[in-house]
Amino acid sequence: MTTLGTRIQKSCWQRRNKTSNLVENWELFSDFENGSFLHSPRNLRTEREIIKKLTISEKILRAIRVVLAFTPLVLYSEHTVCCVTRCVMLCKVKACNLGGRGIFYMSVSMKQSMLDKIADRTLRIGVVGLGYVGLPLAVEKAKAGFPVIGFDVQQQKVDMVNAGHNYIGDVVDSELTELVNSGKLTATSDYSFIKDVNFVAICVPTPLDDHQQPDISYVRDSAIAVAEHLHAGTAVVLESTTYPGTTEELLKPILEQGSGLKCGEDFYLGFSPERVDPGNLIYKTKNTPKVVGAIGKDATEVMAALYEVVLDGEVFQVSSPAVAEMEKILENTYRNINIGLVNELAILCDKMGIDIWEVIEAAKTKPFGFQAFYPGPGLGGHCIPLDPYYLSWKAREYEFHTSMIESSMMINDRMPEYCVERAARILNRKKKALNGAKVLLLGVSYKQDIDDYRESPALRVMEHFQMTGAQVDYYDPWVPECPYKGKVYHSIPALTAEVVESYDLVMVTTAHSNVDYKLVQAHAQDVFDTKNVMKDITPRTNIEVL
Repeated sequence: MTTLGTRIQKSCWQRRNKTSNLVENWELFSDFENGSFLHSPRNLRTEREIIKKLTISEKILRAIRVVLAFTPLVLYSEHTVCCVTRCVMLCKVKACNLGGRGIFYMSVSMKQSMLDKIADRTLRIGVVGLGYVGLPLAVEKAKAGFPVIGFDVQQQKVDMVNAGHNYIGDVVDSELTELVNSGKLTATSDYSFIKDVNFVAICVPTPLDDHQQPDISYVRDSAIAVAEHLHAGTAVVLESTTYPGTTEELLKPILEQGSGLKCGEDFYLGFSPERVDPGNLIYKTKNTPKVVGAIGKDATEVMAALYEVVLDGEVFQVSSPAVAEMEKILENTYRNINIGLVNELAILCDKMGIDIWEVIEAAKTKPFGFQAFYPGPGLGGHCIPLDPYYLSWKAREYEFHTSMIESSMMINDRMPEYCVERAARILNRKKKALNGAKVLLLGVSYKQDIDDYRESPALRVMEHFQMTGAQVDYYDPWVPECPYKGKVYHSIPALTAEVVESYDLVMVTTAHSNVDYKLVQAHAQDVFDTKNVMKDITPRTNIEVL
């Protein structure tokens, strides 16, 4: 590099903050008159393509042949100034006059840079939160060839990931081990490493507080931690389920104020709801369709481009983060309302002496206009029982009451207590009191064949039994221990004939497939099946169905 080139480079560095924050690597093209230049191996446009669209000297052509992402191009010649405008149009770059005749700074747009990094798998990705959503997402991104850093405040999770030990059912153990051993996936609790990534996905919990209001503290804390180390040329996407407006009203100010950067200019921000269905044998993170909404069309396209590379499912772009946020709320509110409807009909059918399960099977024969939902002891999981509360809470800001949604929520919230009342009726027929009765719950996870007990209705059933004075135990081969409201409950070690016979009532609260229901029927005094999992078991004299 010539002395003149060195002086130009120094001047560019001094002017960096005044021109663009998109500077990472610098190359100088100087002394064109003598034909000396530096040549980068990666092309945004081939020489042939440029020749077709520009009529300029070969000497200048060689200089503008390659314009890399975040790379300035200094054209030090009066003759080249006339070509700058057409070069900008052709190569989709930004240009700034740095002062001095004929000296220009050119850099590829942030959008184009990120698209290039996605295409060649050099985009470094950070995933904040290594739970049921974050870890599978981190694994899929690493499998797609991207270097991934996982962030979590729980050191135990960090240590397990770095050791290649899986703790999420939807992640394949061998895949995690291979990715960790190859260096594609690492984990840390040190958020300063945000400075090393270009794409951040926030996948932290969004529970309800004790007053059934959204607890967004995990999202807020994560945003603050990310903002402290956020740098220009980074995209941030929130995947945690939340109320419409969170991305723009909460995250955007935190990220801008904490980093000093401008959303849309220096960094991208968007929302893409997680749609994980734990235990689903067909749809996993990899093949579940994705919805993306960001602040600005460029941000949306960049985020969609990444998910299209990582996932097999369709990536659907919407116009804003709020649309994507509301979309996820709609998905789960739809299920909440329909489950509330069928739960209410189950209560009515019990009073009328009608089998609700037979009713549903009959309705399913209609090939259009009906989707089957089933009753149960309540709603569980991280999303379906919670999301309507988020929407109802946000609606009050607009002096609007979601009456239908709130009604379904009340019905579903009532089901654990109703199931205990039904259990009392079963015991009463045997002249047994609920107070002092021994009750065994089969399953505490919120759905079958998974170890996830978040918001499980079985735990509330257990609580209502205890409030009546009943002695309650549970058996769950997927959940050996379960912390709940300050206490830790343990599953009985095995389901044997002797064990089953020792209880006054066995209640099926989760439809696990690896439970011997024939043994239960053969030895239980009474069975209350809230999931209809024993529908094919005979005889049925000791079985009552919800």
